[in-house]
Parts: sequence; structure tokens; C-alpha cells
Amino acid sequence: MKIYSAVFFDLDHTLWDYDKNSRETLEDLYSFHRMDRPGGAGFEQFHDAFQNVNLQLWDQYDRGLIDRHVIRHERFQLVLDEMEMVDEALAHNLSEDYLTISPTKKNLINHAIEILDYLMHRYPIFLVTNGFEETQSTKVQSGGIGKYFKEVITSERAGYKKPSKEIFEYALQQSGYSNQETIMVGDNLLTDIAGAANAGIDSVLFNPKKIIHTSDVTHEIHDLLELKEIL
Repeated sequence: MKIYSAVFFDLDHTLWDYDKNSRETLEDLYSFHRMDRPGGAGFEQFHDAFQNVNLQLWDQYDRGLIDRHVIRHERFQLVLDEMEMVDEALAHNLSEDYLTISPTKKNLINHAIEILDYLMHRYPIFLVTNGFEETQSTKVQSGGIGKYFKEVITSERAGYKKPSKEIFEYALQQSGYSNQETIMVGDNLLTDIAGAANAGIDSVLFNPKKIIHTSDVTHEIHDLLELKEIL
């Protein structure tokens, strides 16, 4: 098996539990903004609408079809539209509050700490993540995982976002390792896996839901602890 010298990790959905943290945030917002008032929508309808809209927007963003402004400022208007609610003020407040509260949530993917404990004594670990410096830094600190990383490399800092090869080349430059010495661990076939391949970097697809795909990946795991068999 190939020997590597450094490990790149994605953050959202790979280490930081985006889905669980997002749900907790939506529960907070639903309660705070009294969306449970008589005649209002139920929480599950609110959550499902957010999931549908958010998934579509992030897919469009990853493919370069929209910029982050749409996600940051128009997401909840689209959520309320799907719920057949007209309330511009509520949409604005939900957007602002979601961006403030969500990064402070602490839930991590199962076995994230165990695998980071294992890897940190064997490799320098770097985060390579699409997002803003402040937001991603807050997530790292909220999850209590900052000590594991030599550096947190965001798309805002690099000036490029995954799957562009330039963000990976920037990460390689910052790490001091070559693409042949490095392996990328992430959950997204486009941004993490295809992005790493664009830069000639091997990859590990983290696929906990065992989603069927036809992409060419170097390795695939369904539990983070399986990394022990690779690294």
C-alpha cells in the first residue's frame, strides 16, 4: 500500500456533523421566531424545506452556477417560498441567525475524535475547506478539534474553491508536501474527490450512507475508523 506523508481533510460532513448541527440550529430558529404559532408550519416541514433548498443551492455552488451570496442571503426566502409563506423580514432574520448560530454547534461525525487522535501522531493534518475564514474557524473551535491541524486552509484564503485544482495546489504549497505525498479525505465526489484528482492527489471517499456511484476513487470508507486500514 502506498505510503503518505500528510493528510488533507474536508470539514463539513466529514468531521463536523453538518446535518445534525444544522437541524439543531433550525430547531432553535423555529422556536425563537415562534414559527409554531397557530396556523404556522410544523418543524419537520420547515426542516425538509431547508434540506431541499440547501442541497440544491450547494450543488449549484459547487458547480460554479451561483456564488455564496445566494446561499447566504436568498436561501431562507426560497425555504419560505417552498412552504408557501410570504415574510421577507422573517427570511432575512432566519438567514442572519442561521449564519451566526450554526457554526457554534459542537456535533462531530462518529469517531472523528478517535481517528484524529490516531492520525495526529503519525501525520501532519491539514483542513482544506470551502468557506469563510471566520465561519470555518468557529466550527473547528466549537467542535474542539483545532489542536489536530497544522493549518486550516479555506477557499476564502486560497482565493479558489474546491474542486478547482488551485486550492489544492495552494494547500500543497502551504503544507510543504507534494501531491504524491498527500491524500485527501472527504465526503463530496465533486469537490473533494474530483478536486483532489484535478491536482494529482489520491483520495479517500467517506461514504457513510453507502451511496452508489461510478466515480473513480483511490479508497472508499463508510466509517472514519476505517482510515486505520489505509493510513
